[in-house]
Amino acid sequence: MKTLFLLLLFCHVSSAVKHSLKIFRTGSSGVPNLSEFVGSLEVDGSLVGYCDSNKNIVEPKQDWVKKIIEDDPQHFQWYTQECFQSGPNIFKVWINNLKQHLNQSGGVHILQDISGCEWDDETGEVNGFNQFGYDGEDFISFDLQTLTWIALKPQAVTTKLKWDSEEARIKVKEIDLTKIFPGLLKKYLVFGNSSLQRKDLPSVSLLQKTPSSPVSCHATGFYPDSALMFWRKDGEEIHEDVDHGEILPNHDGSFQMSVDLNLSSVTPEDWRRYDCVFQLSGVKNNIVIKLDKAVIRTNWEKSSDMTVPITAAAVVLVLIFITAVGLMAYKKKKAKCPPSPPDDGSELSEKLNPET
Repeated sequence: MKTLFLLLLFCHVSSAVKHSLKIFRTGSSGVPNLSEFVGSLEVDGSLVGYCDSNKNIVEPKQDWVKKIIEDDPQHFQWYTQECFQSGPNIFKVWINNLKQHLNQSGGVHILQDISGCEWDDETGEVNGFNQFGYDGEDFISFDLQTLTWIALKPQAVTTKLKWDSEEARIKVKEIDLTKIFPGLLKKYLVFGNSSLQRKDLPSVSLLQKTPSSPVSCHATGFYPDSALMFWRKDGEEIHEDVDHGEILPNHDGSFQMSVDLNLSSVTPEDWRRYDCVFQLSGVKNNIVIKLDKAVIRTNWEKSSDMTVPITAAAVVLVLIFITAVGLMAYKKKKAKCPPSPPDDGSELSEKLNPET
């Protein structure tokens, strides 16, 4: 089951000169304590604005967006229209139509869509997209090349045929994806230049849970989310025994990612042949970390360090116990036997030197 549609979806762009604008909308039916319609807008993976129809709020998430609203009040009116009128009404109609078409009476139902564009500021190429998901599964998407809808599951064929016949709707969709959204993206890139087009390098570490666990190369604190990270052997990128994690957001707006390397089939003497490489779009120099046991951060090192003193302490206790038992036996034996003549030249001395 595909679960592409999430309220906040973070996708990474591989090109160094590509920028993206994504609009997320979610309508719900029969979900207690959940707004019937919420929306958010992201530019290059950063949350720009958010709205909630039930709470009656439209909230800019960046200071430079507030500057745009001050200079262009109509821009804020567009958000208000989308969040409190057009969006909720359209999604309510769509959900009701889908419920009837799929013979669904009640229950919980969620309709989500993501629309927007990617723009290459070097070539000028624009790629627009729009896709819908229903109840957690991909449902239907728009093909900008053919100006037709693509049914992503059999139940969506009826919707595809209906939407394909709505020429005015398709024309509006084409204008949005090829003109309105790219224009909005370029405007945001100008106003949010210092924030959106900054380049923050991450902190990169090698992590390992246990001696038999894969070694994870983990990068955190980078921006933007257009980054790559991979393992190399003898300078060549490898894919076998490598597990790539997703790019995830941090609470401060930066991002993190990790890529794991399974070393079960790698001999200790071959470790030096491996390294981890982090690449951030628009930054010339890569971050490279050699696979070295000395730099791996683990959870098991500390517990291992504690093994020696704990074991040594146990040995001391055992020796003390044995010594005490021996002394008691000696005293009992001495009480039963006649005393032997003193030997001034004999001396008993024992030293316990537990290794710590």
